[in-house]
Amino acid sequence: MDLKKLAAALIPDGDLLPIEEYENIYPERERSPKAEVTRLAPSPTGFIHLGNLYSALADERSAHTTGGIFYLRIEDTDEKRKVDGAVESVIRSLKYFGIDFDEGAEIDSPLNKYGPYYQRQRAKIYRAFVKDLIERGYAYPCFCTEDELNAVREEQTATKKTTGYYGEYAKCRNLSEDNIYKNLKEGKPFVIRLKSQGSIENKIPFRDAIKGEVTVTENDQDVVILKSDGIPTYHFAHAIDDHFMRTTLVIRGEEWLSSLPVHLELHKVLGFKPPRYAHTSSLMKMDGGTKRKLSKRKDPELSLDYYRKAGYFPLAVVKYLMTLLNSDFEEWSLKNPDGDYRNFKFRIEKMSRSGALFDLDKLNDVSRTEISKLSAEDCYTFLNGWVEECGTDADKTHFKDKEYIIKILELIMGVGGKKRRKDIERAEQGVRLIDYFFDDTFTPDYSYRFDANTVNAVLDSFIKTYDPADDNSAWFAKVKAIAPLVGFASEMGEYKANPEKYKGNVSDVAEILRIAVTGMSNSPDLCSIMRILGKDRTVARLKAGKR
Repeated sequence: MDLKKLAAALIPDGDLLPIEEYENIYPERERSPKAEVTRLAPSPTGFIHLGNLYSALADERSAHTTGGIFYLRIEDTDEKRKVDGAVESVIRSLKYFGIDFDEGAEIDSPLNKYGPYYQRQRAKIYRAFVKDLIERGYAYPCFCTEDELNAVREEQTATKKTTGYYGEYAKCRNLSEDNIYKNLKEGKPFVIRLKSQGSIENKIPFRDAIKGEVTVTENDQDVVILKSDGIPTYHFAHAIDDHFMRTTLVIRGEEWLSSLPVHLELHKVLGFKPPRYAHTSSLMKMDGGTKRKLSKRKDPELSLDYYRKAGYFPLAVVKYLMTLLNSDFEEWSLKNPDGDYRNFKFRIEKMSRSGALFDLDKLNDVSRTEISKLSAEDCYTFLNGWVEECGTDADKTHFKDKEYIIKILELIMGVGGKKRRKDIERAEQGVRLIDYFFDDTFTPDYSYRFDANTVNAVLDSFIKTYDPADDNSAWFAKVKAIAPLVGFASEMGEYKANPEKYKGNVSDVAEILRIAVTGMSNSPDLCSIMRILGKDRTVARLKAGKR
């Protein structure tokens, strides 16, 4: 069979460059031998999840820790799944978590010399290499219909054979020249398949950058490399793109291990040295005492939108993921509590070979710690950003008074104290935490532990003596002074010595005041809260708290 003639008939494009030209168009990158070139290559579906962030962080750290390049490529070969604005969503979502690209799709960078970074825009490159494979006998046209392929699959399933297009089931592999041209003349749609040279009898040793030494079976499947619309499949496109974008390390989920034999064979027939592959373990969670994979259907925390809507501090999410990526990051972080995580020496080889256990409670702890380190001004900026995107109309009105909010945050966070408080876990919770400072969102729970007469006596007595100019010592002295007037011990020692003589002690008096003013039995320093609220609002709440 005249393969050059066949290739010209199947790929009639007259403007394809000789494949050798692409080595000049996309030369080797200037980099040190240890510098990694990594990529994030999502489909433009609009959904980006925690697993994507996990991999993107591994990619970004692998590149930047070694002085390399991290780029964005969009694998849009499946037009049906494309969602408008999806690429911008990916960039925006990752940028929110502090992950930036050096080059790539929609990235304004002087390094953009290896594009286009959309696969559909690289169609001529793929077609040139498909044509070359046909000419060399490594690819052929397949005219099988969907019904015919389904029938083969059903037969294989019924006889418990491996499903796929291979061996005796590869009906078009050895079509005669006459049959091929007859089908073309009749206008039958076709795809181009790889003519696999592998055998399942052969094993291939392979070193995975994470899992170490693994053994895979050679590929014997005649996979589709060019679809009927002239666009390549992911398998084929990624091999060419990773070569000509000079990718050195591909980090991807372990579900791609099964495709590794196909990818290794494609690189071999194309004459390319494959990049290093690193297959990450799935993110897991505990569910009823058993460990399982995080699920789109069951686990809202898999979606990155969950973290934005809940208002997680971005740096906290990144730092927590770093503890999953490298087990020794947590130890480093404890030794360097104020250190930039980018200074940690990330190593791909230290990633877990088994499933990484994602623990939302532990993330919450990390988030509280990171937020507690902020200045009140920076915390305001963080909370206000969430309010503008996800807050209620009341929240937005409240946060217009920046000076008032900062006073509240200084108190809530313990700014100026010996030890910072860790009350704010995330933006949504933090904004709700200060609702009681505003009359329109003040929803008190007047669950006093004492009868109405006692409560009213405490509140009336305090109102008579309250002066917002009092410092904490003077304020507490007045609380102690009214305690015996309403049947409470002014000193803890007195109460412990003769509990039967008193209704309670001075701390119980303070609790009654606290509930009236804040609606809660626990809060930060009450004197400071009253000072922030102001005399009129404080007195109004003390009066409203009477039963």
